[in-house]
Amino acid sequence: MIESLLTLPPTSQNHYKELDKGYYYIDFIVLLQAFMYLCRIKNPEQLSKVNPGELGRLLGIDRIPEARCLRGKIKMINAQGKSDEWNRELARIWVGDDENQFYYIDGHVQVYNGHKATLAKKYVARQKLCLPGVQEFWINDETGMPYFYIRGQVNEKLLEMLETKIIPEILEQMPQKYTHQELAEDRDLPRFTLVFDREGYSPVFFERIWKSYQIAVITYRKNVTSVWDDTEFEDVTVCIEGNTTTMKLAEKEVEINHVRFREVRKLSDDGHQTSVITTNRKLSIAMIAYYMFSRWCQENFFRYMRQNYDFDKMLQYTVEQLDGNILVNHPTYSKITRQIGKTREKIARREAKLYRLIEKEIAQDLQKEQKKNQAHQQLLQSEIEQLQLEAEQLIQERKKYPAKVKIKDMPGHIRYNQLCGESKHFQNIIKIICFRSETAFANLLTPHYKRASDEIREFVKTIIKTPINLHPDYDNNRLIVTLYSLSTPRQNYAVNEILDILNASETKFPGTELTVFYKTTTS
Repeated sequence: MIESLLTLPPTSQNHYKELDKGYYYIDFIVLLQAFMYLCRIKNPEQLSKVNPGELGRLLGIDRIPEARCLRGKIKMINAQGKSDEWNRELARIWVGDDENQFYYIDGHVQVYNGHKATLAKKYVARQKLCLPGVQEFWINDETGMPYFYIRGQVNEKLLEMLETKIIPEILEQMPQKYTHQELAEDRDLPRFTLVFDREGYSPVFFERIWKSYQIAVITYRKNVTSVWDDTEFEDVTVCIEGNTTTMKLAEKEVEINHVRFREVRKLSDDGHQTSVITTNRKLSIAMIAYYMFSRWCQENFFRYMRQNYDFDKMLQYTVEQLDGNILVNHPTYSKITRQIGKTREKIARREAKLYRLIEKEIAQDLQKEQKKNQAHQQLLQSEIEQLQLEAEQLIQERKKYPAKVKIKDMPGHIRYNQLCGESKHFQNIIKIICFRSETAFANLLTPHYKRASDEIREFVKTIIKTPINLHPDYDNNRLIVTLYSLSTPRQNYAVNEILDILNASETKFPGTELTVFYKTTTS
């Protein structure tokens, strides 16, 4: 893990200027924050509980800065506004190393509970509420490893962001596996493939990006009404998250909005058919299922980051003004529309009750029960008529407002603005790096520590928090890192195997000629 972290400062220094004054340089600040997040120290104030000399030794200095000094250094770094550049460079490196052809896209909302900014409300799935917040659109691979993210301004939907921001960013910044000639010679060969949920669904859009760029998509199909015969499904072996499973799958060629797709359905034990469509003609039916149902790895990434890295914490509350010409949903129009929807739901529920009562009346023989039934029907009918009147009044009221409005034309007290995202982006990059380093270390452990993935990650956290001794051996140009014994022989065996791999890399500690050499007290 330390190998990946020790390569960070040169990368950050490609974009950030060195800090003008002070004892602590930018590489110390970046590495310190990385070590803090890995040790689950979530903010500078928690450093008061850490021995400054002990953590300083990991950085090759006598002590780490206190909280106020660290915040000042971070503020100086953020003032340079280079987080986008740094993220792009790292993403290019990661994508190039993976030779990735599949990008998983999903939105993540950070809820805002402050009062300084006026943010548009967004639907927060994990809370099942519409709340003010900041929308981020993350780009990951099929294992959940993050590449980069793009921040929404107001209330952009996934489909809009795909066309205006995400696809142009991937095309311009990310390494491409295939040349223009290879794509021209094979018209079924996708440049790359996007995987996302129903929020980005649009058959016309899917056709357009294929014809323009040969970009394929895999997503769930909306509004499925047909049912395929059970006999059309066959058992297919699919490996997801390292686990092999058997799925009942079937495939057909379908036409949706005059656009042709491959449709793959998964038959569940309860008879439910999950429909997936794709414009990728090269994948087998098993691989289509693999890529679609691996999407949960991205959700697992969000959950892990919230639990371990304080992912949703707002780090900066400076307010920025938005472009006044941006069109947004009119708040009042949207509010009335929601009220109309709720009223219509009430009408539908009462109409269903009324229908059941009418059916019951037809089957009733006793006159007394019929009278009670009819009284109930009259009450429901009266309620329906009243709700219909309310719905009509709301529709007339909504006509007073446009569906869309420019931000500059909104009343001042509700006019949207945005939070400055530089500080959050800088911290997110470091958290991404830590997550990727932690994952790489967990992957090294897997052959030597047979446990579920979540247990391996817990073991990684245990290793991170295990005390060590540092001993510079200048005679042999080595920095000896001695890890204290862990709780079980099994764990010690796994760690010793990993340390052999790390020692083979012969990593030098930054700013020195000392090669980092790892061992344990049980070696």
